[in-house]
Amino acid sequence: MFQSLSEKLENAFKKFRNKGKLTEADIKAGMREIKLALLEADVNFKVVKEFIATVSERAVGTEVLESLLPAQQIVKIVNEELTALMGGTQSKLQISSKPPTVVMMVGLQGAGKTTHAGKLAGMYKKQGKNPLLVACDIYRPAAIKQLEIVGEKLGIPVFSMGDKVSPVKIAKEGLAYAKQKGYDMVFFDTAGRLHIDEELMGELQNIKKEVEPTEILLTIDAMIGQDAVTVAKTFNELLDITGVILTKLDGDTRGGAALSVKHVTGKPIKFIGIGEKLDAIEPFHPDRMASRILGMGDVLSLIEKAEQAYDDKKAIELEKKIRESSFTLDDYLEQFAQLKSMGNLDQLMGMMPGMKPGALKDAKIDEKALAHMEAIIKSMTYYERVHPEVLNASRKKRIAAGSGTTVEEINKLLKQFDQTKKLMKQFSNPKQMSRFGRKKMKIPFN
Repeated sequence: MFQSLSEKLENAFKKFRNKGKLTEADIKAGMREIKLALLEADVNFKVVKEFIATVSERAVGTEVLESLLPAQQIVKIVNEELTALMGGTQSKLQISSKPPTVVMMVGLQGAGKTTHAGKLAGMYKKQGKNPLLVACDIYRPAAIKQLEIVGEKLGIPVFSMGDKVSPVKIAKEGLAYAKQKGYDMVFFDTAGRLHIDEELMGELQNIKKEVEPTEILLTIDAMIGQDAVTVAKTFNELLDITGVILTKLDGDTRGGAALSVKHVTGKPIKFIGIGEKLDAIEPFHPDRMASRILGMGDVLSLIEKAEQAYDDKKAIELEKKIRESSFTLDDYLEQFAQLKSMGNLDQLMGMMPGMKPGALKDAKIDEKALAHMEAIIKSMTYYERVHPEVLNASRKKRIAAGSGTTVEEINKLLKQFDQTKKLMKQFSNPKQMSRFGRKKMKIPFN
């Protein structure tokens, strides 16, 4: 996500860092680089033009030209203007004071509307809501079945009337059913087309009139680039959308759509899709995204992901085990599973300040290696998992035979486990932590 744009902006900022005091000519040359970076990232031309004008105006002011650290001031201005460009502050989903909250999902075919209707419903179910999915797409083959599969995986019921009833009638009956059964959120999965046409928009307008949605969320595929702006503009003009969900943002290294949609439509990006899994959706925070783009990290999102993966009780137990040096191979396996549940490792590293996006694009958690690790550990006795130092040659041969692995793989696992224990012991020791800034520590990872 934004890898290409981040790299190009980083190169543009180097032009400022190599100088002490900046002149207006220096700023003009640097702004040209930033402008090219944004255009190559597929940001709308009008958006780029206005953005560069605003940044340039601030950059030639006294806060930069008379600053002791002008390069940092430029980065600060770009960060603030990027944040403003994407909406300034987070725009949350509006929850109706009189349930149910009605959310109408609209967009072109292939944007991920059906999946993201499920993802959103799943997100709010975790927050204590009682959602219902309504299948209003009767045209796309297997659309209803797809929504039912998504609903089943998430444990969320799906209301459908087959593909012979009009979508408007399905929407009307679905809303009545939700009210009758006490569902407090209803997500309508509507039909899409490969392109915007009169018939599609007329049908969506009729559904809107029938269910009076609290929110109309436009689902846009971030990978369609400049076309995202046209799609957003047209849907907004005809339906007056309330917000946008950008999907497949993890597959687009440019990210121009995210920087253009809010500016062109005036409607906020409310959520972003960052992967195929049904929990791979995040609320959109303009300030955090601007920080990610500029390589400044996104620690708040990282903490939130960690809090979702680790409950307080387990965190306290782990801390105690580390302090008492009673960290076992079972604990080691559990930590890998928890890390895996937090998502793509490269995305997580991109949230760390100073980490370049894409720096660990090849360092993925190997599903096969994780399965081998689990097989090895579960082939051990309880005593061996707690006291791996007793594992001699004959025991390792037995474990290898039982887990379908090799002695070499077992040795490699034990070495990694030992390195991790040492590292954790250093982190739990206040004296070691006080020297952390002066001593580089090797973090084992394969």
